[in-house]
Amino acid sequence: MIVASDNHERVSAAQRRSWQQQLSHAIRDPSILCKRLGLDAQWLTGAHTGHGLFEVRVPEAYLSRIAYNDPADPLLRQVLPLGDETLSPAGYVTDPLEEASHQPAKGLIHKYAGRVLLIASPTCAVNCRYCFRRHFPYNENSPSRAQWQDALQYLRDDPSIHEAILSGGDPLAANDRQLAWLVGELEKIPHLKRLRIHTRLPVVIPDRVDSALLDWLGGTRLQKVMVLHINHANEIDQAVIDACTQLKAAGVTLLNQSVLLRGVNDCVETLATLSERLFEAGVLPYYLHVLDPVKGAVHFDVPDDEARTLVTRLRDHLPGFLMPRLVREVPGEASKTPL
Repeated sequence: MIVASDNHERVSAAQRRSWQQQLSHAIRDPSILCKRLGLDAQWLTGAHTGHGLFEVRVPEAYLSRIAYNDPADPLLRQVLPLGDETLSPAGYVTDPLEEASHQPAKGLIHKYAGRVLLIASPTCAVNCRYCFRRHFPYNENSPSRAQWQDALQYLRDDPSIHEAILSGGDPLAANDRQLAWLVGELEKIPHLKRLRIHTRLPVVIPDRVDSALLDWLGGTRLQKVMVLHINHANEIDQAVIDACTQLKAAGVTLLNQSVLLRGVNDCVETLATLSERLFEAGVLPYYLHVLDPVKGAVHFDVPDDEARTLVTRLRDHLPGFLMPRLVREVPGEASKTPL
């Protein structure tokens, strides 16, 4: 992989900044993104078009892993806006998982038995172009501490709920004081057993795993599971491995979910290398999702038959414990649907 000559400078600069500074200094201009990566001007029109639909956001630590002057780079494809995002075939909608019909309280989604999802932050560190929540009404689901009381009461009133899932956006984009308070409130609910966190931040800004995070995460009585989102082995550098090592030392079980994406990871060798690299980092493959049909992302689609063939061939390359489960999330079903 050929990377930009100033990558080492970018990494060093990122390391001198706090994770909050890195988050606030993420690239949010498609022209700057294209310039920094040496992309030809032909990409600018589409980049601005896609950006108008869903803004670009790429932190420096992630940018440093993207190949220079390579429009086909699998990491770049995940973050570069394209004109293809204007395509709107039948079935591609703004709420593909019908989450709006499963929100009994502000910031809370309850789709599956035994667990609920809390929108702990409306912000992400990186805007993935295939995100199924790219149209989500975060302005209506970003409760204050006072407004969280309705969601917390909902959990208190339902003893069948054993697991709280922090999601977003990215929950780790919230500050540690707020997260420590929220987890402290969850701890007080006696029937809650597990805390699950769905996050990309330890991958795109590994410095997010700092002493403040580890303090509240390591101190909770709840069993801790963190589901990372990594689609390609090139996303895992030494800084990511170091972050995972610290999380495991704090008693966190680390899993990974990927999305099967055209032009990113839709080949057996790439998926096999990803699983091996995840295990080296102390992370177990969990799910391989087929694309949720969200408006603006059809160019990433891999048909189900092709996905099944890929996974069948992948079994010839990996032991069972490194095989992710190929699934689709179907609105109204009681769980993820295996394919």
